[in-house]
Amino acid sequence: MKQKEENAPPAAAGRSAYHHGALRQALIDATEQLLAERGVEGFSLREVARRSGVSPGAPAHHFGDAQGLLTTVATLAFDGLAEALEAGNRRGGGDPLARLREQGIGYVEFALRFPGRFGLMFRKGWQQDCAGRQCSADAAFALLEDGVRDLYGLPRGAGLDAGQRQALLSTWSVVHGFAHLAIDGQLDRLAGADGRAAFMRRMLEPMLQQHLVGLVSARQP
Repeated sequence: MKQKEENAPPAAAGRSAYHHGALRQALIDATEQLLAERGVEGFSLREVARRSGVSPGAPAHHFGDAQGLLTTVATLAFDGLAEALEAGNRRGGGDPLARLREQGIGYVEFALRFPGRFGLMFRKGWQQDCAGRQCSADAAFALLEDGVRDLYGLPRGAGLDAGQRQALLSTWSVVHGFAHLAIDGQLDRLAGADGRAAFMRRMLEPMLQQHLVGLVSARQP
């Protein structure tokens, strides 16, 4: 840790090197890195500033305080998750089951690509004034809901009955739990030499296929 601190750029050099937009992105990137390493509990606005090579007060100009920075990162995370789910829909094409399966794969791939953001998104204790974050979270969840509606041939906006809501929550639980197991290194031994990403594709795709086929079969008379 001492060596990293010695190699960090001085604050003055950081301020001169960044223009307005670049500094904002640098602070977001440093937050992502810090969250991935230490989690929310180890987050520090001062450490984010140090890693970005700026003074401790610099983040306040863009985000107000630590909560503002974390809210911004969480909002971007939900926006990114929504993009991953939409990409899954495109890969799935005209088959509703394939679209929902690919949404699930996109969900886990996003979590593995941005573990710091993923750990932040669902933490407890968000203040009620985080309207932007909540809107982004709702938009991402709506894509998963629509995937379940498509699976059962329901029109957009239709309510889900108890069984359909169970299907929604069970599908979310499969991919969310898989993502956390992978991030925590619990699947590394099973992944072997192929690595985590290859293992995820090899195992998660048939798991989701089997899960979703079972959901559809259970609804058929």
